[in-house]
Amino acid sequence: MLDIRLIRTSPDQVVAALSKRMPEDQARAKVDEVRHTDELLRKALQESEELKAEVNSASKSIGLLMREGKADEAAKVKDRVRVIKESQPQRDALARELDEAVQSKLGVLPNLPDESTPAGGEENNVIVRSAGTPKQFDFPPKAHWDLAADLDLIDFARAPKLAGSGFILYKGLGAKLERALIQLMLDLHIDKHGYTEWQTPFVLNRESITASAHIVKFTPEMYHDAADDLFLLPTAEPALVNIHRDEILDGDTLPLNYVAYSPCWRREAGAAGKDTRGLLRVHQFDKVEMVKYTHPETSYYELEKMLSNATDVLDLLNIPYRIVQLAAGDLSFSAAKCYDIEAFAPGAKAWLEVSSCSNCTDFQARRAAIRFRAKQGAKPELVHLLNGSGTALPRVFAALLENHQNADGSINIPEALQPYLGGLKKIG
Repeated sequence: MLDIRLIRTSPDQVVAALSKRMPEDQARAKVDEVRHTDELLRKALQESEELKAEVNSASKSIGLLMREGKADEAAKVKDRVRVIKESQPQRDALARELDEAVQSKLGVLPNLPDESTPAGGEENNVIVRSAGTPKQFDFPPKAHWDLAADLDLIDFARAPKLAGSGFILYKGLGAKLERALIQLMLDLHIDKHGYTEWQTPFVLNRESITASAHIVKFTPEMYHDAADDLFLLPTAEPALVNIHRDEILDGDTLPLNYVAYSPCWRREAGAAGKDTRGLLRVHQFDKVEMVKYTHPETSYYELEKMLSNATDVLDLLNIPYRIVQLAAGDLSFSAAKCYDIEAFAPGAKAWLEVSSCSNCTDFQARRAAIRFRAKQGAKPELVHLLNGSGTALPRVFAALLENHQNADGSINIPEALQPYLGGLKKIG
């Protein structure tokens, strides 16, 4: 959530920043709507305080007027006090209604893009760098859906029988390979990168989804249990973000580096018919997620570290990739700056997004009330929150098969992954 004080004092600055995400007239209209409602709220609160002060003053004057024998004047003051008190519930209700309106209108404004974030939409995304050279095969490389089916790693035919289209049924070595990839990622981030592992619930209540800002833009994609008002995780990010909701942290403990594995569920609303083959777009997938709680002045340094932590996974697996900095119009709702990591899949002939690393600055922390004290007795400040996939499956699974395939259809296992598969060097 944006700081309402910034909108009050520097509305043009907010409009200019939001105009990197959306048309300027749309940004101006949204900001003006918040300002107008906020002005009505402040006017209502000021009027309420003035009337309360009038009641206090009048109450003191009634006794004085009675002692001076001015009963008629005292009666008029009493009537005025009665009228004010009787109207107080109505004024309180109006203030609550206006406050809720301000929070609602403010809550749908996305985060302000960082100065280094390019303006515009997806067409303005920038390839920062590439790593690894796409392999030149001396045979036509197969797509992962053919490789997985031929090697009996995934049962694409029976999966829809269990849960419908968009769900995966891993089998045998396929299930073991998926589990091995998850364990490799967790061990890497915990042992080498210094993250603390959490095993979170796979469902979250409305308060948690709201605090992390996922409720605003993610609702159409989240699976929801209406009976208990619980949401299946769209990613482990909101779970990790809510661990310290409504807390004041010791600044000396920052940064806090957290990592968690979770299955993730998304309806992928609006994506029907797009990238539906194989593992490219599914409703349930595994992911290892990283979240950082940082000092504001070091958050962009920590973003670069998180990006490096994510690319280490692909380096270990010998999968070529590229890093793309997203333009403002392509950012997620909470992000101020974001890098996508795209793995190359030679069989599918595509670059597959396997990670997004974002700095959300204080945007989520404000809504979730997560603060820290730089030193004892200091005024609490909002932390900066970062998140990144470290990385997402099943696209890494797909890229692994396609990049390490042989002419006979077998798959070479990268050396770093072999210990997690009992020393297995090849599938097939």
